[in-house]
Amino acid sequence: MALILSGFVFSQANYPHNAAFAQPVEFREYIDNFDGYSFMYPYNWIRVRGAGADIFFRDPYVLDENVMVEISSPSSSYYKSVQDLGSPEEAGKKVLKQYLTEFMSTRLGVRRESSILTTSSKVASDGKLYYVVEVNIKSYANNNELAVMPENRVARLEWDRRYLSVLGVENNQLYELRLQTPEKSFLEEESDIRRVMDSFRVNKIAA
Repeated sequence: MALILSGFVFSQANYPHNAAFAQPVEFREYIDNFDGYSFMYPYNWIRVRGAGADIFFRDPYVLDENVMVEISSPSSSYYKSVQDLGSPEEAGKKVLKQYLTEFMSTRLGVRRESSILTTSSKVASDGKLYYVVEVNIKSYANNNELAVMPENRVARLEWDRRYLSVLGVENNQLYELRLQTPEKSFLEEESDIRRVMDSFRVNKIAA
């Protein structure tokens, strides 16, 4: 799957975890006519340049919460439909595999637990087919005490995140909208998060 997924992991800031969505949320629309996509995002989120994605916004207070778009290379991919990825379930496995590759750690004592929560397909208001994938990844690490044998070291939860991807195809390219949020924030913010996801559209680039 020719996705160029960025490898950024942000640590949790010392702010209320629902700061971005605590009040009624206003949204802005981001439209990229050059690359051919659009989506809505919370008005107070900050654009981060040089993050490796085509576009990247993050919550100014909850640094674990962000949204980005990735696009496959036009020179190395030729997609006719999101169904080129297989079924939604097959696409979900590929997405999770990419996440785990991206978050691979060389630190001793680190392990990751992951699961695919849901996979589905939908035809949006633009008449195009999209796949939706949700996964959970937890990261555990021990503190590598020198006086404690490795088998007796206690692994502690570092972070617990939900990753939500919307996949679409246009212009012979694969587009992925990707949302990251702490799992503990998801239930409180779900309706706003899904509004961002539901707003994602891939658009034909003018010749």
